[in-house]
Amino acid sequence: MEKWKEYQLKDVTTILGDGLHGTPKYDENGTVFFINGNNLVDGKIEIKGSTKRVAEDEAKKYRKNLNHRTILVSINGTIGNVAKYDGEACILGKSACYFNVAEDFDLNFIYYVVASQQFKSSITHLATGTTIKNVSLETMRNYSFLAPSKDEQKRISGILSSLDAKIELNRRINDNLEQQAQALFKSWFVDFEPFKDGEFVDDDYGRRPYGWHIEPLEYLVKKVKAGDWGKDEPIGNYTRRTFCMRGADFPDIKEGNKGKMPIRYILEKNFLEKSLCEGNVVVEISGGSPTQSTGRIVLVDKAFIEDCDDALICTNFCKSLEIKEGFSLFFYLLWQYLYDKKVMFIYENGSNGLKNLNINSLIEREWFVIPPKEVVSKFNFVVSNLLSTKQSNGIEVSHLTSLRDTLLPKLMSGELKINELNF
Repeated sequence: MEKWKEYQLKDVTTILGDGLHGTPKYDENGTVFFINGNNLVDGKIEIKGSTKRVAEDEAKKYRKNLNHRTILVSINGTIGNVAKYDGEACILGKSACYFNVAEDFDLNFIYYVVASQQFKSSITHLATGTTIKNVSLETMRNYSFLAPSKDEQKRISGILSSLDAKIELNRRINDNLEQQAQALFKSWFVDFEPFKDGEFVDDDYGRRPYGWHIEPLEYLVKKVKAGDWGKDEPIGNYTRRTFCMRGADFPDIKEGNKGKMPIRYILEKNFLEKSLCEGNVVVEISGGSPTQSTGRIVLVDKAFIEDCDDALICTNFCKSLEIKEGFSLFFYLLWQYLYDKKVMFIYENGSNGLKNLNINSLIEREWFVIPPKEVVSKFNFVVSNLLSTKQSNGIEVSHLTSLRDTLLPKLMSGELKINELNF
C-alpha cells in the first residue's frame, strides 16, 4: 500500500499571496475586472453585473502572476470559496488569495484539497476578526494535508473531475433548456409568430391576435402570500417542520434540487396560510444591486414539493404568488421576460444599498396581452418536454453532487482507495 505524506500548502506552491489592499481607479468602460472572494463560485471566476472594471493601464499596476496552475481562495469576509484561474482578464482584491501549484503536484488534486470541507472548516476556525473574518496568508501557507504520489493524485482527481464535468454539463444543458423556453414564450406571446396568419386587432393598446385581451398582471394572481422564518429548533408552538426557500436557493431550485435550503420550525397556523403548492411562483423581494434588480423568481412544481416532504415555505424576504389554474408556467416566463427587460427596477424602493420590490404596485401597473386558456394549454404542452428534461437533469445533478461530496473527503484522506470504487 502506498504511503501518503504530509505537506503544507507552502510545500506544494511556487507563490502564495493576495490581491490589492486598497481601491483601484474604476472605469465603467474598462476591459479588466476587479475580482474579490465573492466572485469565486463553484470552481470558477464569476463575473457579475456589479463587478467593477478598470482600464488596462490601471490593471498593469496591480496584476499578479496568475497562470494555468493558479487556484484562488476567498480569505476575507466570505471564507473558503474556491476557483481555478482560466485566463480571465482580472486583478485581485485583498479577499482573494492566489497560489500557483508546483509542477510536482497534480493541479486538480490540490484544488480538491482546498475545495474540501475539512480545509474550509480549518481556515475558518483560525480566522481572526469579529465583524469581518480574515484568514492570514501565513495560515494559508501552513495548512497541512496528506497526499499520495502524483500518479495517485491524478487518479483521485480524475474520479472527482469526471463527476464535476457531468454536473457542469447538466447545468449547461438546463441553462439552454431555460433559454429555449424563454425563446418560445417570446415567439408565441410577444411576436405572435404562430398566429401571424390569423386575424389581429389594432387599438390604443397595440396589436394583438383577435380574442386576446390586455390585463394587468394581477389578473392572473389569485393570492399573494407572505413568507416566514420561524425558529432553528422546535420551541413552544413553533413545532411545524418545514423547508424554507431563500433567494440564495433559487439557482439550485431552478435545477430541480433542494441545494442547501434550511429546515425551520414555524407555527402550524402560519404553515397552513403560507405553505407552497404546485404552480406557485416565489419572488425574491429584497436585495438586488445597482445592476441587478430584485424580483428573481422560481416556479414550484409537484415533484419538488414531494422532494421536500410536502413541507415548503419561503422566507420573509420573498413572497409567493398563487396563479390562476393553467397559467403558472405562462406567468413564470412572462415575469422572467419582464425581469430580463429590467422592468423590476421601476418598482424598487429602499436605501442604504438594500432594495425592496413593491410587488403589489408591479402587478397592478404592468399590463400584458393575455391569450385564451386553450392557447396557453397548447403552449404548456409544447414546453413540458423541455421542463421534464430539465427536472430530470436537476435530480441527477443533486445525486451527483451528493456522491461527489461523499467521496471527496474519503478519497482525499486515503480512507477510500481507487480500487475500492465500482466506477
